Amino acid sequence: MQLESPHILITIVAFLTLLGTLVVVHELGHYWVGRWFGVKADKFSIGFGPQIWGRVDKRGTLWRIGALPLGGYVQFAGDMNPASQPDAAWEALPEKERNQTFQSKALWQRALIVFAGPAVNFLLAIAIFMGFLMSFGQSVTPAKVESIVAGSPAEKSGIQLGDRIVSFNGHRIDTFDELVNEVIMVPNEPAEMLVERDGKQIIIPVRLAERKEIDRFGNEYKLGQLGVGSPRPTLQEVGLLEAPSAAVAQTAAVLRQQIKGLGQIITGRRPISELGGPLKIAKVSGEAMTVGWLAFVSLAALISINLGFINLLPIPMLDGGHLLLYTIEAIRRRPATPAVQEWAFRAGFAVLASFMLMVTFNDLASFGLFGK
Repeated sequence: MQLESPHILITIVAFLTLLGTLVVVHELGHYWVGRWFGVKADKFSIGFGPQIWGRVDKRGTLWRIGALPLGGYVQFAGDMNPASQPDAAWEALPEKERNQTFQSKALWQRALIVFAGPAVNFLLAIAIFMGFLMSFGQSVTPAKVESIVAGSPAEKSGIQLGDRIVSFNGHRIDTFDELVNEVIMVPNEPAEMLVERDGKQIIIPVRLAERKEIDRFGNEYKLGQLGVGSPRPTLQEVGLLEAPSAAVAQTAAVLRQQIKGLGQIITGRRPISELGGPLKIAKVSGEAMTVGWLAFVSLAALISINLGFINLLPIPMLDGGHLLLYTIEAIRRRPATPAVQEWAFRAGFAVLASFMLMVTFNDLASFGLFGK
């Protein structure tokens, strides 16, 4: 098979479009909820570093684009230190100006402002999935065994034609697609299925096989394989009223898979080299745009969910780190001292910087920079 490689311009355009859109959406979540509570935004930046474009609106917010397109931020009034804690400079502000700052707001309001960023990333994914569901319908193919591959894990485990898979590793299975999504995540691993046969439910242990797939761009995937075939695919139309709940369920399923994958890496069941960074996202976004706009929008939904999830991790410097400190503040009925928060954010910065170095190394290694 002759491998394809997107043109570098397509990769750049796709990466900037994807990351720029998701960052804008994330930061707008913070911005709009902040405005809702009367907090003034001094700066709304897409990208970091030197400003290459900027404009100040009538509310005094500087909208800017930075030279380094690897994220963005919204800086609220009074945000004078990483911990967003009141200091002497904040105390010296006029009362009217001070009441427009982030620090002046109640704890629950600050928490909502912080939470709004990841929340909007999830909402974007839900909106995309709603569009897909209403346009193409939803698979409701039953998780029934229609065929069995000779010599496969399914045959060796005693699965029979007509069996209906009720659950996989304790997770309820309603459709064949859900079964596939569970199986591909655990190559070469033991699993347990609850199967309905002749009106009775029986537990069948199985050890999955591993299947390697290489796509048209040379990306290699190791997938779990059971060796059963599905009945004829069945699609169900999804109307406007059903679409939100179906899209929320789909978003939750994707989030669950991402958390599961991260857990497998942490526990050593998957290599740490599978973690990718900005360079890998750029490569994949270029490939998705080459495949077509549906693939690109689908990727945007997946990355948006991932962005929301990563930002909710309880690491200082991330939104989840802020929420952790607010939780501690709510329990103690007073915030951690500025010194403690300062050290927490320094530790968080060290963790994130180390993580970025690691994923960048992984990205470069996957490009063959360090040889095979």
